[in-house]
Formats: sequence, structure tokens, C-alpha cells
Amino acid sequence: MTTTTEEMSSHSSWRHPLRGVRTRLVAYSVLLLAIGIAVTVFTARQIVLVILDSRIEESLVQEVREFRSLSGGVDPRTGRPFGPRLEPLFDLFLERNVPAEGEQLLTFRRGSFYRDRNYLESDFRLSSRQDLIRRWSALRRPESGDLETPAGPVRYLAVPVVTDGGPRGGFVVASFTSDPRQEVEQAMLIAAGVGAVVLLIGSIAAFLVAGRVLAPLRQLTETARRIGDSTLTQRIEVVGDDELAELGRTFNAMLDRIEEAFSSQRALLRDVSHELRTPITIARGHLELITDDPIERAETIELVTAELDRMGRLVEDLLTLARSERPDFLRAEQVRLGEFISEVLAKASSLGLRRWTLNVANDGTIVADPQRLTQALVNLAENAVKQTAEGDRIEIGAEMDGAGASLWVVDDGPGLDVAQADELFERFTRGSSGRRYAGTGLGLAIVRAIAVAHGGDVGVESEPGRGARFVIRIPRTPDPEAPSPNAGVWAR
Repeated sequence: MTTTTEEMSSHSSWRHPLRGVRTRLVAYSVLLLAIGIAVTVFTARQIVLVILDSRIEESLVQEVREFRSLSGGVDPRTGRPFGPRLEPLFDLFLERNVPAEGEQLLTFRRGSFYRDRNYLESDFRLSSRQDLIRRWSALRRPESGDLETPAGPVRYLAVPVVTDGGPRGGFVVASFTSDPRQEVEQAMLIAAGVGAVVLLIGSIAAFLVAGRVLAPLRQLTETARRIGDSTLTQRIEVVGDDELAELGRTFNAMLDRIEEAFSSQRALLRDVSHELRTPITIARGHLELITDDPIERAETIELVTAELDRMGRLVEDLLTLARSERPDFLRAEQVRLGEFISEVLAKASSLGLRRWTLNVANDGTIVADPQRLTQALVNLAENAVKQTAEGDRIEIGAEMDGAGASLWVVDDGPGLDVAQADELFERFTRGSSGRRYAGTGLGLAIVRAIAVAHGGDVGVESEPGRGARFVIRIPRTPDPEAPSPNAGVWAR
């Protein structure tokens, strides 16, 4: 049973839903949000508890400070300092001072408990513990600490009361911290509940946002699934200017290149099959009709050999075009323009009896592949020979300028229609000047491929009846970002 790519992908997504990018993004977002909420609630709880402890300490110290201030003054009822009797001091202080919520004020005299005042919801009193009475009534120095009681934890501050040079009693202020701490814990529980709601809302938002963010990736996947050798026109709709939009544009550009490559490949196969069919048919037809006549056999062998040579040249030209797209197509070196053009002229002059001329202006040096440039100029010279008659002028020249070099071949042939300049440099295209000649139709395509590989271009200047001037423009240094072989053609 055959399983399609779509079925396999869908089955894989169904089996492993937790491995999806969207699921992972949502999981990471929820995890970070949960950690953030937990850390926030815990930190807030610790800060509030520290503030609460600080306020309790301040309240205890404030009560002790007020008691000492009163004990060091005078009794307002008599106008005289408090004497050795502690009862008037304790009574006045307890009457004037109202304990804060959760506080208890205790007084001790002569080793026993005297009075207390409190603001407690619980009925528990510290004065009910005999160990505390014995301890606080015999104080000789201040002390503070924490206690565990049936009413909850207690923080206290105790100071001795000194009269006539010695301790005579004690004053204690205690704060029951269970209620404030419970309020803090309840507030933190509320905060945690709010955090849980925020986490839920954030999870839903993260799920929706992740789906929206990853929509271009799903579209890219669906487009890639639909693409086949006959459906290369599919493209992704790109919206925005972020990284995913850039990915979409890059994917579309890749599809453009693939579609162009497929189109070029189809055209190449179509043209090659057409060009090879004729020589194969000719060779096969003559071989099938060959006889034992020596003269006829020699003519047949010569004709078949010529057709095979033509097919060999066609294959070699196609290989050159294929290699032109490889990074190692060029072997660049320093080329002295004047010397190079002179050597090209010497090689091209053997192509035919023509009036060959040399024209070099502003001689200079460029970085280029001399063998490839020689191949291009010889192709142009060969084309010029085929378009001219014996004795006609063909000029090979070059000129340096600020941008690079221009290399040209000029002939006095019949000229051509520059409106078809783009088609002229395509594969298997032959000029329509009226002259018939044998060729593969790849010469000018190879010239363009060599020019573009150098980062340059190629063009033609011509008028019907006044010859043609083919020009190759080459920069001083080959451009590593050279355009595709379909660019770089101009005419006028």
C-alpha cells in the first residue's frame, strides 16, 4: 500500500502532538510565566513578612520608649517624681496607653505579676504562665525574643524597672503575630489565585499567538507539499517585515530559482533533443543505405564523421555552459589588456581571410581568466567570419575605463536586428542575417556565460547593412556576487 507525503506528515503529527513547535513554544511560555508568577508571589511574601516584623519591632520599641519616658518624669497627679512604689507608675501608663491590635502590656513588681492590658481576640494571657512571671518579674537587663503559645507565636520586649539604684519590677510588651501573618498568607493566597488566572489567560494567549506566529511556517509546509515538477508556480503570501516574513521571501526566491532551473532544464532537453535528432537521423539513414561501393562508402563515412564531430562539438559546448555556473569556472589572474588582445588577434586571424585589425585604447590590467576571455572573443570572431566575406574588415579591440575593460569584435557584415538581442544570446539561436552556416547555436550563449561569470555583461551595437559590434564588459576584478546567466544582455 502506498503512503503519500501528506499522509505520512499528518500521521506523524497525530502520533507526536507534543513534539510540535507550537506545543513547545506554548510550554516554554507557560513555564516561564509560571516561574515568574511563583517567584513574584514568594518574593512579595518574604518582603511583606520582613516589613511586618520590622513594624512589630518598631511598635515594641515605641511602647518601651514611652514607658521609660513616663517613668523618668513626674506623676501628674502629685507633681512629684514617682517614688519607690511602682503601682502608680504602672496604673497611669496602662490607663493612658491603648495597646495596638494583637499587643499585650504586662507589669511586674516585687517578684509577682501586677496588671496587664491587651487588645487580643484570644482569651489567652501571658500572665497565666508562671515561668514567664518568675522570669520577667526578676529582670535585671532588657531582653527580647519569641515564644510559642496556644494563641500562636509571640514576640516580646522586656525591660527592668529600676528605682533607688536597683531593679524593683519589670515591664513587658508582647505582640501576637499569628493574626498579621495569617492576613499576609491570605493575601498571598489571593495573589497566587490571581497568578493562576493570569497563567491560564497567558497560556491561552500564548497558544493563539504561537499559532498566529507559526502560520507562515504552516503555509510554507503546505506550499512545499503541493510543489511538484508541474506545480512550481506556488508561492507563499508574505506579510510584514519580521524574520518569518524574511523566511517567506527567501523561500519564494528559492522557488523562483528552482522554477527557472526547471524551465531552463526543460528548454535545454527540448533543444538538445531537437538538435541531436537531425545528425543522428542523417547518420543512421546513410549507414542503413551504405553499399559495397568503395567511393560511396568513403563518402558515407565522411558524412557520418562530420555529423559525429558536430554532435561532439555540441556536447562540448553544453558542458561549457553547465560549468559556467560552477564557482571554479574561472581561473582569474592578472591580464595585461594590450598583450592579451594581440594574442587573441593572432589566434583569430587563422579563422578566415579577412582584413584583421587591432585597436587598443587606454591599455591597463584587469583580473580575469584569459582562457575563458579568449574563448569568448574567438567565438565572436568566428561568428564575424561567418557573417562576412573574404577581404571584409574585422576589428578586435579593447579599452580600459574607470569601471573596468571593454573588449569588442567589429565586422562589416550585413548587421542584425538588435530588437532580438536577448534571443540572440539564448541557446541554439542563430542569426537571421540571410547567411546560412553550420553551427551549434551555442557560441553567443557561451560568450554571455563567460561575461556574466566575470560579473560583467555582453551586448551588441548594430544597424542593418552596416555591420555589428559585439562588446564584452568586464570589471577590474571578478564580482563574487555575479548575477545569474539570464542577465547581462544589452543592445542598441
